[in-house]
Amino acid sequence: MRAFIFPGQGSQAVGMGKALAEASPAARAVFQEVDEALGQHLFRLMTEGPEDQLVLTENAQPAIMANAIATLRVLEQEGGIRLADKADYVAGHSLGEYSALCAAGAIDLATTALLLKHRGQAMQAAVPVGKGAMAALLGTDLDKARAIAAAAAEGEVCTVANDNDPGQVVISGARAAVERAIALAKDMGAKRAVLLPVSAPFHCPLMQPAADAMEKALAEARIDSPLVPVFANVTASPVGDADTIRRLLVEQVTGMVRWRESVIAMAATGVEHFVEFGGKVLGPMVKRSVADVEVTSAVTMDDIETLAKSL
Repeated sequence: MRAFIFPGQGSQAVGMGKALAEASPAARAVFQEVDEALGQHLFRLMTEGPEDQLVLTENAQPAIMANAIATLRVLEQEGGIRLADKADYVAGHSLGEYSALCAAGAIDLATTALLLKHRGQAMQAAVPVGKGAMAALLGTDLDKARAIAAAAAEGEVCTVANDNDPGQVVISGARAAVERAIALAKDMGAKRAVLLPVSAPFHCPLMQPAADAMEKALAEARIDSPLVPVFANVTASPVGDADTIRRLLVEQVTGMVRWRESVIAMAATGVEHFVEFGGKVLGPMVKRSVADVEVTSAVTMDDIETLAKSL
């Protein structure tokens, strides 16, 4: 069994998608469709920068999705591969869940781009710049991370945002509380605590205004049943019903990304091969979460051609 997986924020870089677009009409078509849907030159920003504009949440989210879907489309159209024939599940990390839904035909590409643009804007607007923060706790598990966040909260929001793998958990909340957590982390069992270069505290209760905005946007968006089940971030379980997908995407804005649990659950159903599209971020997390699985990353044309031969 096989899962196609899609990366989240932080995997963006100036130059992304450039070589793929030069080599493949299928990739160029994806980037053009996203540009037209958004009414902006996002692909130019992806390939030329400036970096300070690309890293803005409202740009990074649709950019990462477009790059991942372009990679998949090249595999499908030029490699003659159908997702429904080769993948048993799809999953994505945070915004990557939208990429996964697009890949599986639940949301069309233009709608996915617009939803992610809106999601990025709503997340940025939910908390004033500088008021929130996120930190990675390294060498710690979920229980320890929860204890560190609780000890640091002191009446402010400080919660686990991403349970990435057995040794990497991300916390999110009010800046002062997250800074207290960083100071406490080593004494409470973490190897290291690192403040993340993000512009808002994602996946915590401070994001409720963004969740409300996404509830409205998703209510108006067409969502179909996916070709294969999607492992949802907030439940770490497969979902195939459009109304449930819509509800879980709203919950995902403030809820914890249960990535480690999702990977373990997919492996428990029999998934032995994880294929990451458009990045090399999730593969190491998968390897640290489950043993004896194959992980492939498809980023370049060479990667895609090699993958097509192996499927």
